[in-house]
Amino acid sequence: MPDDSLEQELLVLPTSLRLLAVRGMARSYRKGVVLIEEGSVGDNLYLILTGSLRAYSSDARGREITYGVYGPGEYVGEMSLDGGPRSASVITEQASRLVMVTRASLLTHISEHPEFAFELLTKVIRRARAATLSTKQLALNDVYGRLKNLVDETTGDGRHLELTHQGMAQRLGCSREMVSKLVKDLELGGYLKRVAAGEYQRLK
Repeated sequence: MPDDSLEQELLVLPTSLRLLAVRGMARSYRKGVVLIEEGSVGDNLYLILTGSLRAYSSDARGREITYGVYGPGEYVGEMSLDGGPRSASVITEQASRLVMVTRASLLTHISEHPEFAFELLTKVIRRARAATLSTKQLALNDVYGRLKNLVDETTGDGRHLELTHQGMAQRLGCSREMVSKLVKDLELGGYLKRVAAGEYQRLK
């Protein structure tokens, strides 16, 4: 059984994940730790209590594309539970508190709570659909269109876009220089306003 402090931490998770989390090991990670390397073989699932994780791929020249950023209450690592190689790398975007669950523990959990298998399958399908949409946007939209979509998706309800130019480039699959040029154009056009380092407000 988890101690009282861990039980408090687990409250951020949905009930179904709390039951799984008690089978794992909680640990804190600093920012910039690579938890999963693309192409490696592993069977650990990471449940996020605090902080955020980024799933990405990179090429031989170090260019990156981001598949998703995940925060408290979510989990990563489910795509390799079939025993195959990891399809993406995962890094801590912020200092994070995570619960690592092994494949063996997950299988035991599913045997006792078979309904969780359906939940896990639903998560895999949703992420596969999101990856398909992202690939479609990369193929059919130019960089300007992808940047506008990113701004529109992240600035609803008065929120600001909080990404460096490098972070935007990783999301969009282009160079930082290209992002810098397009952001400047959007600022000159009165669409974006820089309010702080790495933080922008949408004006239109």
